[in-house]
Amino acid sequence: MMFRPTKARDVLKALFGMGFQLKKQSGSHRILSRPNAPGFVFCFPDKEMLGRPILSKIARDTGLTEDMLR
Repeated sequence: MMFRPTKARDVLKALFGMGFQLKKQSGSHRILSRPNAPGFVFCFPDKEMLGRPILSKIARDTGLTEDMLR
């Protein structure tokens, strides 16, 4: 997959759209969870731009796709 750099808040919005819910937050560190899936730590400030390598890792860990970010 060839993700385009994307703001963290847009990635977080897509994760919420996938069924993730905020379990706990401390500053910019958010622990997300969804039924029948392991928890996921999202630790980026909302305005930070996330590049391809980190987006690929998030996709591998959560099932996020490029189409979900459009």
